[in-house]
Amino acid sequence: MKIKVFKIGGNVVDNREKLEKFASDFAAVPGPKVLIHGGGAIASQMQKQLGFTPVMIEGRRVTDEDTLRIVTMVYAGWCNKSIVALLQKNGCNAIGLSGADAGVIKADKRPPVKLASTGETVDYGYVGDLKPENIDGNLIISLIRMGLTPVFCAITCDGRGGLLNTNADTVASAIALSLADKAETDLVFCFEKDGVLLDKDDDTSLVTLITPEYFARLKADGTVADGMLPKLENAFKAIAGGVSKVVIKNSSNIANDRGTTLQAG
Repeated sequence: MKIKVFKIGGNVVDNREKLEKFASDFAAVPGPKVLIHGGGAIASQMQKQLGFTPVMIEGRRVTDEDTLRIVTMVYAGWCNKSIVALLQKNGCNAIGLSGADAGVIKADKRPPVKLASTGETVDYGYVGDLKPENIDGNLIISLIRMGLTPVFCAITCDGRGGLLNTNADTVASAIALSLADKAETDLVFCFEKDGVLLDKDDDTSLVTLITPEYFARLKADGTVADGMLPKLENAFKAIAGGVSKVVIKNSSNIANDRGTTLQAG
């Protein structure tokens, strides 16, 4: 059995036209598959509407108790069920889940972190860190064998009655790693760009292949930065852990080969 794990970003989830196209294309992908989604753009909008100011540090959302309530409502509620409904419309028998459901994804609350860039110590609040062994890959396989397509938001649980907000790229990478020793597994990150670009404002500057050595150079010269940095770091961890292939591409291109392939050195 070969499993494809897809992750879509919040900017796709927040764009109805892009999301509907993705849902149609994803439903048409043959074979077993899993979907993980973000929703940060909608969560930030909701925070502002409720009178709160989103706080992002190095691409990660600081999550206090009020923020945790909001992101849980957005990710596990509106975003997750809207995606599931679109997939059902397209003939894909999807089931929407958070990490708390059946205890499938347990996370550890992140301790305060000292930032290398500034030396400042940051408490991210109710943010969860993951290890592949924290994920019940056997349960995911069982759902797939039942003919279901699991759709995960990035809300996880700590196993002690608490919820945690976990980066969706990290969830996707950890799920792929948890499945890699049970089946051949590919990981596909889908967002609003065509892949990794040498110039983020020039779609023709697509990098089609990145090795760990090339990634180190792109990171050192600042070509890869901000939100793309954790995406690529998670991707190479997945490859090192046994995931067969990782691709980063535009959400509208999942039916073709255009994108950036990450390859072990």
